[in-house]
Amino acid sequence: MSLLAPHPTKTDDYPSKEDRTIPLPAAPDRDGPSASPQVLALAALGWVLESEERAARFLDLTGLDPDMLRAGLGDPAILASPLEFLTNHEPDLIRAAEALAVTPEELVAAKDALVP
Repeated sequence: MSLLAPHPTKTDDYPSKEDRTIPLPAAPDRDGPSASPQVLALAALGWVLESEERAARFLDLTGLDPDMLRAGLGDPAILASPLEFLTNHEPDLIRAAEALAVTPEELVAAKDALVP
């Protein structure tokens, strides 16, 4: 069972790079409070699952399956799992932070807030 929606078949159906940034709730200003750890975790999960290869690696390494993941979204440990996954692979952490328009440190802090 694929976690991802089918890919468009024509190249012109793909969104531009600018359209692939996952928007987060806007903070009043960049010096103000950032998104909650839960929001960052869900956004990170969306980013992880965006790539079939990355999604498979995430599920393999965490031991989760799609049903466990869906059922556990209220559990801080499950919510933290995509953040933990990203912190263990710096290239993905950096790419996810860029896509989510946050710093890698914000993703690490969100993980730490969810699972102290």
